[in-house]
Amino acid sequence: NLFFFSILVMGTSTRLQELIRVIRAAKTQAEERTVIQKECADIRSSFRDGDGTYRCRNVAKLLYMHMLGHPAHFGQMECLKLIASQRFTDKRIGYLGAMLLLDERQDAHLLITNSIKNDLNHSVQCIQGLALCTLGCMGSAEMCRDLSVEVERLLRMSNSYVKKKAAICAVHTVRKVPELMELFLSASQQLLEEKNHGGVLHGAVILITEMCERSPEMLQHFRKMVPQLVHIIKDLVMSGYSPDHVVAGMNDPFLQVQILRLLRILGRNNEQTSEVMNDILAQVATNTDSTKNAGNAILYETVLTIMEIMSESGLRVLAVNILGRFLQHNDRNIRYVALNSLLKMVQTDHNAVQRHRSTVVDCLRDLDDSVKRRAMELSFSLVNGNNVRGLTMELINFLQNCNPELKSNCASGIFLAAEKYAPSKRWHIDTIMRVLTMAGGYVRDDAVPNLIQLISSASDLHAYTVQKLYTALLQDISQAPLVQVASWCIGEYGELLLSGNCEEVEPVQVTEDDVLDLLECVLQSHMSLPATRAYALTAIMKLSTRITENIDRIRKVVSIYGSCMDIELQQRAVEYNALFKKYDHMRSAVLERMPLVDKSLSDGNGDGKELSASLYQEAQLPAVEKPSKNPTQQTQQANQLLDLLGMNDPSPITLTPVTNDVTTPAGGQLLDLLGDLDMTGGYNEVSPPPDHKMLVAYPPFFFDACSLVVFFNHFAASLPPITAYDRNGLLISFSFERVSATLLAITMSATNSTEAEITNFIFQAAVPKSIQLQLQAPSGSSIPALNNGAITQGIHIVNTQQQPLRMRIRVTYSHHGNAVQDLCEVNHFPPGTFQ
Repeated sequence: NLFFFSILVMGTSTRLQELIRVIRAAKTQAEERTVIQKECADIRSSFRDGDGTYRCRNVAKLLYMHMLGHPAHFGQMECLKLIASQRFTDKRIGYLGAMLLLDERQDAHLLITNSIKNDLNHSVQCIQGLALCTLGCMGSAEMCRDLSVEVERLLRMSNSYVKKKAAICAVHTVRKVPELMELFLSASQQLLEEKNHGGVLHGAVILITEMCERSPEMLQHFRKMVPQLVHIIKDLVMSGYSPDHVVAGMNDPFLQVQILRLLRILGRNNEQTSEVMNDILAQVATNTDSTKNAGNAILYETVLTIMEIMSESGLRVLAVNILGRFLQHNDRNIRYVALNSLLKMVQTDHNAVQRHRSTVVDCLRDLDDSVKRRAMELSFSLVNGNNVRGLTMELINFLQNCNPELKSNCASGIFLAAEKYAPSKRWHIDTIMRVLTMAGGYVRDDAVPNLIQLISSASDLHAYTVQKLYTALLQDISQAPLVQVASWCIGEYGELLLSGNCEEVEPVQVTEDDVLDLLECVLQSHMSLPATRAYALTAIMKLSTRITENIDRIRKVVSIYGSCMDIELQQRAVEYNALFKKYDHMRSAVLERMPLVDKSLSDGNGDGKELSASLYQEAQLPAVEKPSKNPTQQTQQANQLLDLLGMNDPSPITLTPVTNDVTTPAGGQLLDLLGDLDMTGGYNEVSPPPDHKMLVAYPPFFFDACSLVVFFNHFAASLPPITAYDRNGLLISFSFERVSATLLAITMSATNSTEAEITNFIFQAAVPKSIQLQLQAPSGSSIPALNNGAITQGIHIVNTQQQPLRMRIRVTYSHHGNAVQDLCEVNHFPPGTFQ
């Protein structure tokens, strides 16, 4: 056919236009590759034969194929030959090929240095321009250093065409070799007096900007030139129509924008220089037409300059008003940059930005997600005590209709705004509950404990809150945070719900069966998370002390979940059954209302030692006993584990009875045996307590049920954390909390700085015999890479003799598919941990 006939007749003499026609005629990529391969083979043959007749044409075709994405590196040396030619057409293609095919990473580019130098001294301005363009495009630091003198000489020529290209080449030279900027200092000052502002003056301003950004000395020097720059931009703004420089109805907007950027750099942190600019910035802001896109670009740069320099307050208000007009523009890009700029100004000019609040709120309804995100962030910045009610309502309406990727940030922002500016606790509670109802699955993890703390602190609103939450729970049980808070409130204040005495809302008659039916529905729902079921089970258990007629029903529900597949839920049920069967006389005291915790203590702003200790004392419950094992078998298991740790000793080990913690993994049970380990080599016998039971840590069901564990995470004493282990990218740190004189709580945190995830992580620890140790369940077994997460694990130390604390730890994990095990000793605990 015609296509393949065209391929056959093609050769090195084929013109570029013919090659383009044949390539475009290809119907498939395979046909196009056939044409390219055939042509490349012909070009290679021509290059090998040294035929210079069609060299220029062949390089031009090669550059076209390079732009299509095909390899053309074999034409680099031919470009150098064309550059060395005396014909202008050859030089033009040669320099174009050098800019496309060569860069400073290839040694071949150094071969054209001499050719560029000769062409810079050529008498024809077009050839000088080609050499300057090539040097400014791909010149390396060595080339710029060798040819800087020629470039500086061309900057002083009278020919405007050469000077504007030399100015851009000087910019590239300053970027590559900053120490050469002094060479262009005097020439750049002379260029500011150039009348041809279409090219030369623009290049001069770019050169000065580059020098000022890279050298404080140059910045100080060019501050003396501010009046001259002000005069130039004033002529541009105030002069009449100039057909040579008008772009979209504006007089040289590119030069105006570049001068404004330079003024922004020169006026930064300099009051005297900024004062010189104030008048001209006001003139630019008031005399520029905002109906044209070029005018908007100038106004935007003017606003940025006013924001950056030490401008007058009236000028900053003018800048905010310009951005306010941008918010009403039809172009979304202009609205976006206006929101971005207002977000930067809101901290320094809050009142001025506040005047445009209604326009910002209108942007929340924009169709573009980027505009809505910036409008949401700016709206949160504008919230204060005076407008918190109205602005929060607008944000809640936005939360209801926004895309899922914006809901998380919006909900968090509403929480923070409500916490900071809430006019009343009732309004605060209502706002948080509305957010949980609409976007419960997108809120932060601390939303539940924070709301629980807020509700518990508002004693006069307990009846109102529990009734509102009960009503919300009847309508929707799919929002996990809302269900958790509602379950907690029903468990704490169930008697207020059943009494129906609430003046704030219309009373609702609720029976005991209604409440239990609802909580059982939560327990059985497939939408409930394990944590949510734990809240519901705990609420049912707490109701056993608040109702009178359905105790047997509660006992039955609790016993059913004693065989649940979920370990956490099973543990709670077993412990609750123990309260019913063995410690029923203590049930009312254990399940009474949680005491009010001061939020300043939970936030780490106060000393939480006394409160932590008091709550710990309240939680001293007998442990759930298990059938004891053979002591001889326990001793043998302990010795076997000590052999693994390399710390065994022929001396016998005396086992101290410890409490059984359901949450402790198998490794933790073995490490309880290591609680009697004396790493000094001897094993001193320790008399067990009178009841043969170690002190019991707070029961998980007690604090988890009340959702106040978060408070204890913040009760950090004045003990500094330490680094216990730091090897192969795995970092293990210890933070401490003195619960009592003899009880120390340690939080182990493990992070991974490598690029691969650590899996199957197991942490084991052993202490001397005179100290008792108990490991809690870890938060997980995998540590994300690049410090994107951490594993935490609680360690309880009972040191009745207050001896110096020493610990030997062993870590076992998998990394890059390899099993790793390592052992180290920690002996640099702070004195406050044992004194």
